[in-house]
Amino acid sequence: MSNELDIVALVPARSGSKGIKDKNILPLGGQPLIGFSIIVAKQSKLINQVYVTTDSKKYCHISETYGASVPFLRPIEISGDMSTDKEFFLHFIEWCRSERKKIPDMIVHLRPSTPLRDFHLVDKAIQKFIDNPKASALRSCQSTELTPYKMFFEGDGYMEPCMIDVNYKESYNQPRQAFQKTYLPNGYVDIIRPEVLIDTGLLHGNKILLNLTPATADIDDIGDYESAKQLLNNKEYSSLKEALDK
Repeated sequence: MSNELDIVALVPARSGSKGIKDKNILPLGGQPLIGFSIIVAKQSKLINQVYVTTDSKKYCHISETYGASVPFLRPIEISGDMSTDKEFFLHFIEWCRSERKKIPDMIVHLRPSTPLRDFHLVDKAIQKFIDNPKASALRSCQSTELTPYKMFFEGDGYMEPCMIDVNYKESYNQPRQAFQKTYLPNGYVDIIRPEVLIDTGLLHGNKILLNLTPATADIDDIGDYESAKQLLNNKEYSSLKEALDK
């Protein structure tokens, strides 16, 4: 594997979660969710440095305890419910330009809400991105049986298809096998090229490399959290648990 590039991890952790209060520091196996992302990034053989972007002094202290750098507090105006990933990435890139005096070649996006990862798969994804220089970004996905051709919007009380396949009448009544295979982004590991965001204004650009991963926990509600507690006992996460307990 190559690690000559300037590759950093960025862990976003705003404090105002509404679905689950303080979700990003919710304890899982005795450790806060944010700790999982930091530890996996530090286990990586390709990530040079781990940063956390947060609006909370409490989250800042917790992150530093796990070995991350938290050189600033994220401004409140880009830390709300409707704030976008693009906003905190741009803020971080501008900080890098000003304080690091260089912009990373790649930023590895590790969300606390997807805590269960194998660092080997993270490094495999980074290497895949390195090996595909034409890709504007990488996003991790898992296979899904859901298809937008069989989903609907609501319009004035009536069902309106999300997508229509012109090859079929009432395409939403066709078997799912009639359509292309679909993939659901899961946050296992995503990677952006800062230069793409700077040059185009697009976070992921128009050539997103698909990185297929095993199904994993993506914590949005209490049900997801309970599932994550069960998954943590799987053998594949033993090295992660050991690293967190050190």
